[in-house]
Amino acid sequence: MRPMLFAFIAVILLYAGLCGYLYANQRAMIYHPELVAMPRIRPAMTLPTGAGPVFVSTREHDGPKAAIYFGGNADDVALFVSDFAQAFPDRALYLLHYRGYGGSAGSPSESALLADARALFDRVHALHPEIVLVGRSLGSGIAVHLASERPVEKLILVTPYHSLQGIAAEQFPWAPVRLLMRDKYESWKYAADVTAPTRLIVAERDEIIPRASSERLRAAFKKVQPEYVVIAGADHNTISESPQYLDLLGR
Repeated sequence: MRPMLFAFIAVILLYAGLCGYLYANQRAMIYHPELVAMPRIRPAMTLPTGAGPVFVSTREHDGPKAAIYFGGNADDVALFVSDFAQAFPDRALYLLHYRGYGGSAGSPSESALLADARALFDRVHALHPEIVLVGRSLGSGIAVHLASERPVEKLILVTPYHSLQGIAAEQFPWAPVRLLMRDKYESWKYAADVTAPTRLIVAERDEIIPRASSERLRAAFKKVQPEYVVIAGADHNTISESPQYLDLLGR
């Protein structure tokens, strides 16, 4: 019996160690910032935070219209300014560099990124009351949450998910992910309160966000009927290379 007891204890300790590793390193698995000293494209807005300045790449444009972009977990959003200028030629542009990304101070977390998103929206809304929110991948969760709280003209979600926690649970079925995960990004909770016209843009061959997750999010909207567009042949990282992509953003 003693060898069996030792083996049982060893398995328990190994399992606990693996769960502890996931818990301690979960944010490193979610966020993959490209570390650059400052945003590459000017002009840039600065948001003051308790952790230090957070940068926003901008394209100025007079008038009431603006677009705000929340990128994926490895995006250097400054690189997308020219593309967004094509998609939204009549709008001012604001692309948020998450904490720890593109020279922004601090470390990323769901609560911190949402706080920065609210601050950015409120500042932009004072200048441009007609705002389109665009969120891609990780940023789709931020955009949905913000659209449930703020007066948004339109919401565009690219490769969105029902819940980041749910995707993690599928990737690590052996772990109690729902107990361990701190940054859950449960988009389905907030989709039901969105009233702005919404478009979901999905990659046919998305290997990161399962199509089923995007479809479950689509069903979670209660006050609007989202437009649901699947880009044929695209995967998670190549969707923006599709000839349809910029047209779908700006349409």
